[in-house]
Amino acid sequence: MASRFLASVILASFAITAASARQAAPAGVETFKIDPNHSEADFKVRHLITHVTGKVPVNGTIVMNTADLTKSTVDVVIDPAALTTGVDARDKDLRSSRFFDVATYPTITFKSSSVAAPAKGQLQVTGTLTMHGVAKTIVIPVTFNGTGPGMKPGTVVAGFDGQVKLDRTDFGLKTLASELLDSGVVGKEVDIDLNIEADKQ
Repeated sequence: MASRFLASVILASFAITAASARQAAPAGVETFKIDPNHSEADFKVRHLITHVTGKVPVNGTIVMNTADLTKSTVDVVIDPAALTTGVDARDKDLRSSRFFDVATYPTITFKSSSVAAPAKGQLQVTGTLTMHGVAKTIVIPVTFNGTGPGMKPGTVVAGFDGQVKLDRTDFGLKTLASELLDSGVVGKEVDIDLNIEADKQ
């Protein structure tokens, strides 16, 4: 009899805990995991009088508040060792201590601090970008492409595009740069296009 009573108490406790968790979960909050196989940061930087382009996969989590997108958060991790420009020797140079120094700084991170929604489908994501041991606040204009069915039945994906321009010397990446934006072997300014596909969890 005592064991049956104890079992009833435990089951009741589980039920109350589960109900409390459901009530505590904010309405309209959905977590999406960035799919690195379908997400990337494409970059372009001047080399002499032309440009070099490359890309690097993106990982991370987006917690999206569908009722109020300004309450959403973004947490991104990028592995600079995975970057590619299509030329092995150049990629090795970029990973070396002359540029990203991936042995010392193995990750690039971005963590949002606020999100603004100036127009429908348009976001301004402010956060801290940490790269090459330097942390700076940046603002990334983002287009929210909406959500839709994923490749597997019953799955949902969300899509985002973003663009941002960075001065690489702000993050200590000064190799082959000049004090002038329009001189030096490699330009100081880097144009970055973000293409993000994220799976609802």
